[in-house]
Amino acid sequence: MTPPQITFLSDYGLDDEFVGVCHAVIAARCPEARVIDLTHSIPRHDVQTAAVVLRATLPYLPDGIILAVVDPGVGGSGARGRRAVAVRTVEQCRLPVPFRVLVGPDNGLLMPACERLGGVAEAFDVEHSPERLEPVSATFHGRDIFAPVAAALAGGAALSSLGEPLDPAELRGLKIPVAAITPDGLELHVLHFDTFGNVILDGQVEQLAELGVETGQEVSVRSARKVHRATVARTFADVDPGALLLYQDGLGMLALAVNRGSAAEMLGAQRHDELLVSAR
Repeated sequence: MTPPQITFLSDYGLDDEFVGVCHAVIAARCPEARVIDLTHSIPRHDVQTAAVVLRATLPYLPDGIILAVVDPGVGGSGARGRRAVAVRTVEQCRLPVPFRVLVGPDNGLLMPACERLGGVAEAFDVEHSPERLEPVSATFHGRDIFAPVAAALAGGAALSSLGEPLDPAELRGLKIPVAAITPDGLELHVLHFDTFGNVILDGQVEQLAELGVETGQEVSVRSARKVHRATVARTFADVDPGALLLYQDGLGMLALAVNRGSAAEMLGAQRHDELLVSAR
C-alpha cells in the first residue's frame, strides 16, 4: 500500500532546527508517513505568498494531508489571536478517506487552496487537540499543534476526534489581487519571486491573447518607477542574454524574467507592486 503522504510548506527556512523537529514529531506519531517538503523558503510572515504557492501547486500534490505553517499571529489571544484549524473541502468529502485535509493557522493561508477544491465542507478547531504536545510553546505551534495533528490524520485518526467543530463561515478569508484587462492594457500584480529572480504575476496567458498580443511580440511593462520593454516568449533562450521576457511559467502563471539575469533586480520590483502590460 502507498504510505500516507504529508505535504509540508512553511516560512521556517532551513538554517534552524524548526523543519527537522517537525519531521521528528511526525515520525514519532506516524512513522510510516512520507513527508514532502514543498518549500520552507516562503518569505517570513508572508501569508499571501504562501497561499498563492499552495493554491498553484495543488494539481501536483499527492493525495494526503497538507500541513501549511506561515503563522505571524502564533500565540496571540483575544482580537489578535487566530485559531489552529484542520479543514476538509467539498471535493475531499467525495473521497472515502480524509485525503487532502488541510492543517494550519486560521489566518487566510488555507482558504485559496480550499476554494480551488470546492470550498470548505467542515472545519475543526484543533488548538486544544488531544494530539498536541504538552507543554505547548507560545511560539512554535508548528511543532506542538500542527505537526502532531497532521501526523494523527496521516495515521488514520478521524478528523472529528482532533478538535471542536467550527462553522466554515467563521474561517478567515484572504484577498489576493486578480489581474484585469483595462482600457490601458493588462493590469497585473507581483505575487512573489523565485530564486532566479523571476517575477511571478497574477495573470494568465489567455489574457494576453485577449489584448491581441502574440508570442514574439514586444510589449511595454510599466511600473510606478519606470517603463521597460519585454518580449512575449515561450522560454528564456528565445531572447538575448540580459533581455526581459514575459512568459508562462511552469505553474501556468504569467511571469517576467531576464535571460541569465534577474527580472526582480531589473525592475526593482517589490511584492504586491502593480504593473501594466500593453502593446503600446
